Amino acid sequence: MIRYIRWCAYFCAALLLALLVNVARVQVWESAAYGANPANKRPAIARYAEPRGDILVEGRPVTGSRDSGQLLRHERTYADGPLYAPVTGYSSQTYGTSFVERAEDRILSGTDPGLSAFPLWYELSRGRPAGGNAATTLRSAVQRAAYTGLAGKRGAVAALEPATGRILALVSSPSYDPGTLSGTGAAVKAAWARLNADPARPMLNRALRETYPPGSTFKIVTAAAALDAGVVTDADAPTRTPDPYPLPGTRTLLPNAATGCEDASMAEAVRWSCNTVMAKIGVQVGLRRMVEAARRFGFNDDGLRVPSWVSRSNFDTDMSQDQLALSSIGQFNTRATPLQMAMVAAAVADGGELRAPYLVDRTTRGDGGPVRRGVPRSLGRAMSPATALQLQELMVKVVEDGTGRNAAIRGAVVGGKTGTAQHGVGNAGTPYAWFIGWAKAEDAPLPGVAVAVVVEDASAVRGGVSGNGAAAPIARAVMEAALSGARPPA
Repeated sequence: MIRYIRWCAYFCAALLLALLVNVARVQVWESAAYGANPANKRPAIARYAEPRGDILVEGRPVTGSRDSGQLLRHERTYADGPLYAPVTGYSSQTYGTSFVERAEDRILSGTDPGLSAFPLWYELSRGRPAGGNAATTLRSAVQRAAYTGLAGKRGAVAALEPATGRILALVSSPSYDPGTLSGTGAAVKAAWARLNADPARPMLNRALRETYPPGSTFKIVTAAAALDAGVVTDADAPTRTPDPYPLPGTRTLLPNAATGCEDASMAEAVRWSCNTVMAKIGVQVGLRRMVEAARRFGFNDDGLRVPSWVSRSNFDTDMSQDQLALSSIGQFNTRATPLQMAMVAAAVADGGELRAPYLVDRTTRGDGGPVRRGVPRSLGRAMSPATALQLQELMVKVVEDGTGRNAAIRGAVVGGKTGTAQHGVGNAGTPYAWFIGWAKAEDAPLPGVAVAVVVEDASAVRGGVSGNGAAAPIARAVMEAALSGARPPA
C-alpha cells in the first residue's frame, strides 16, 4: 500500500514539475510572442490604463489625457493641436504614434527603465511607473509667430539657437489637430481617411520631411566653399562673368532675374542674387570641393535625428559641369529640408560651427525627477571662422541694402539670403519662396536665432513670388519673437 502511495506522490510531483516548466516556458520564453499576438488585448489595455505623460513647452503641457470610460481607457488630448502638431505628432489608439510622441514613447508611456529606481521590480511584476514628461526646446512665442506668419499657406519654418542647436520653432502648414486621431471608432477612421486624402497634405511635416530645391539660399554654401578653397580671395573683386552665362559644355544660356550682374563680384552676387556669378564660381570650386562643402553643412546625411528622423538633404556627388553650375545655385537635383537650410544660416551665425539640432531638452519622471537631458553637440566645422565672418557681412548687406530688406529689424543686426526656387517640368511650377537668416540684438555678443522659411503658395501669381516678398516678413516676425524676452530657464 505504501509503495502505491509513493508512486502516486512521484506522479503528482512530476505533474507539478511539468506544470512549473510550462509556466516558465509561457512566462519567460514565449511571453514576447504572446504579447505581440494581435489577439492579445492585454498590452493595449495596460498601455492606456493610466494617463500618458506630457510634452511640455516652456514648462507648460501642450498634451493631456481624457478618461474615455472605454476598454482602452485614457485617450490623448492636445492643447493648440494644429500649432504644435509638427512637434508632438499624434498618439492614436488606432494608428500608433509619430514625431515626439513616437521618439519619446517609452518615457511618455511609462515603460522606460530610467523612470524607476527599481526597473527589475516593474519587469517582474508586469507593472509600470507613471508616464514621464518630455520638455521641448520650443519657445511658444516663436512657434506662434511662425504659425501665424504662414497663415495656412503651404510651407514651413524652422528656427534654431545657433550656439546650441536648440530648436526654437518648428512649423508646417497647413496643419491638423492630432486629437481627432486619438481614440478608436468610426470618427477616428474618418478623420484619418480625410487627412490622408487632402491634397494639401496637412499631416506632412514639411519642416523635417519635405525637401525643396533651395534656390538662391544655397549660394551661401557655394560662397563658403569658394572662400575656404581660396577660389575667391577678394569677395569685392570683379569675377569676369558674362550675363547671360553659357553653361559649360552646352549652348544653354543661364540668365539672371536681377540686373547689373555682368562682371559682378561675389559680394554683389550674394547681395543681388546673381545666378551667373555664383554658377561660375561653383564650377571653379569644382565638384569634389563642392560636395565636401555641402557635406560639412549637413547635406547627404541620412542619420540626422532631432529626435524624430529628418529627410536627407541632397547634393549630387556625380555631375557634369553644367549640372554642377545649376546645383551651385540650388537647382538641378539639389534639395533641402527647411531644417537643413536653418542649419546653414546657424553655421554662419555661430562662426562656422555646425551644431546638431535637437528638440527635446530633457525628459523627467512624473514628479519632475530627471531621466535624461539633451546636450548640445557639434557636427563639425562647416567653414573657417574667417569665412563665416565674411559671410556674416555679406548677409547683413543683403538685408540692409539688397534683396532681403523685408527682414530688417530695428535695434538688431540681421543677416539673410533670399531665394526663389524653380521647380516642375520645364520650371513650369510656381516658384518656392525662400528666406534664410539670423539675427542678433544690438547689445548681444552672439546671434540669438537662425531661421529658414519656405512658402509654396500655389495660388500666387508667378511673377510676384519672391523670397523678400513672401518669406522674409515671416522670418522677421520669427526672429523678433526670438530676440524679445529672456530665454526661459533650462
